[in-house]
Amino acid sequence: MGVNVSVVAIDAGNSKTDVALIGEDGAVLATARGGGFQPPVVGVEAAIDVLAAALERAVAELPAPPVLSGHVSACLANADLPVEEAELATALESRGWGSSVEVRNDTFAILRAGVDEPRGVAVVCGAGINCVGMTPDGRTARFPAIGRISGDWGGGSGLAEEALWFAARAEDGRGEPSELSRTLPAHFGLDSMYGLIEALHRGGIPLERRHELTPVLFATAAGGDPVAGALVERLAEEVVAMASVALNRLGLLEEEVPVLLGGSVLAARHPQLNDRIAELLAARAPKAEVRVVSEPPVLGAALLGLDRTGAGPEARRRLRAHYA
Repeated sequence: MGVNVSVVAIDAGNSKTDVALIGEDGAVLATARGGGFQPPVVGVEAAIDVLAAALERAVAELPAPPVLSGHVSACLANADLPVEEAELATALESRGWGSSVEVRNDTFAILRAGVDEPRGVAVVCGAGINCVGMTPDGRTARFPAIGRISGDWGGGSGLAEEALWFAARAEDGRGEPSELSRTLPAHFGLDSMYGLIEALHRGGIPLERRHELTPVLFATAAGGDPVAGALVERLAEEVVAMASVALNRLGLLEEEVPVLLGGSVLAARHPQLNDRIAELLAARAPKAEVRVVSEPPVLGAALLGLDRTGAGPEARRRLRAHYA
């Protein structure tokens, strides 16, 4: 007799994929981790093959073959627009992993993981920045969140570029003096921004390592540097702008509602940033409760799946207890 899987939960980011097989009662039957989900780089089918490999590893943990006739709840990076979610859902349906499929942007997984009911707003700041909101009646608020062309500012990559820009100008005299001109190159063992610029340009330091400069920016700001501090202030303003707009779209601006912070930059709990976010948001949404999400996003994907299947509160409690 096969193992009945009610929900196939998938949380897939750029660097890793988590899969969880969930029973009707909310029990976690099996889990597995796989590689990153990057359809813009490798194509849709090759990206879904990465999910398939993780699913196969999870299935291998089961004591008997699975009955995959339930719901597939997939929260995926690079599903930034509804049209992309629909395309990915069609591609997943062809794999036959369940009788129904719902694809959402992976920010929804972080939001759902941090709330007891599907109600609230989440702002995620990792490599990039994004914000989503949802209510129990199915309404959502979201942004395209695909970079500068969609009006975004912030994220670890963007902050690192801004820090480099100000540091370069501080060193050569075009801009205001800043400790960033010393702290950024020092992170890589260099003594000048000129040296860092040359190393980045000529490949001595891979461009992918720029993200390492974001914590340096925050440390420099904490040390009292006004240029670095202004960048931290601007990020706080951006986070609050996104959250406030999402709350307003959902009619939650004046209600008691969670505003969740996630992603590597916000989860690092830099006091100068997170305290300022709370302060600014209190002026816009005085009843909002700001907190950092510590629960794994795959929990959110699984809860969204149980929401879809109509599972009761006991199933959701059992699922959440597994990840506590």
